Amino acid sequence: MINLGVKKLMELKESLKKIAVVLVMMVMGSLSAVAQADYVDDDSTFVAPPLVVPQEDSTAISILADTTVVTKKKKGRDWNTWRPNPKRALWLALVLPGAGQIYNRKYWKLPIFYGGMVGCIYALTWNGQMYDDYSQAYMDIMDDDPNTKSYDSFLHLGAQINDENIKYYQELFRKRKDRYRRWRDLSMFALIGVYALSVIDAYVDASLSDFDISDDLSLHVAPTLIGTQTDRNPVKSTGIGLGCSLTF
Repeated sequence: MINLGVKKLMELKESLKKIAVVLVMMVMGSLSAVAQADYVDDDSTFVAPPLVVPQEDSTAISILADTTVVTKKKKGRDWNTWRPNPKRALWLALVLPGAGQIYNRKYWKLPIFYGGMVGCIYALTWNGQMYDDYSQAYMDIMDDDPNTKSYDSFLHLGAQINDENIKYYQELFRKRKDRYRRWRDLSMFALIGVYALSVIDAYVDASLSDFDISDDLSLHVAPTLIGTQTDRNPVKSTGIGLGCSLTF
């Protein structure tokens, strides 16, 4: 009985081996058929299977394909449409006289302002020097020291100061001292005024740079009839006047 059971087990084992070999051969045959389906008989050229791209990816690919890289070139400043900044023009004019006019591209104004400033500085210097000289001469003529005679350089050739005319020269030197002091102060105020005018001009010029001065801006004045509505009589209630029409 034992020998019979062992014999049956051996037969079952052999049967399982045969079934496994058959299954392996079937799998290998199916794989070979699939591999042969991916080739073409002519010249054994390999044909790649079609690539299936999702809809979103195909859209992205088409967008990338149609997109062209555009290199932007830095454009130069168009001076025909450029308008200055009023605040910047103001600060430039405050820091450096004339810089606001240069920023506004109004170069023709520079000789006016610089000429005015140079003239005021020259007048300030000259009047200040004359004031110092006459002040020293006035102090020398008013003291009793005979060694201080700086006033002699202001006298005409051959003129001398004595007891008879000393009062006259004392008053003369005092008036001239005060006159040159006043002119010196006026020169200083004139210099400040020219500087302030250059600052104001730079700011106003920049602010009015975009002011409309085209042909559409016009003022027309013409005679017209004006109704007063004070009387029922149209002749008495109508007057003649001037009508102004502003087009902008």
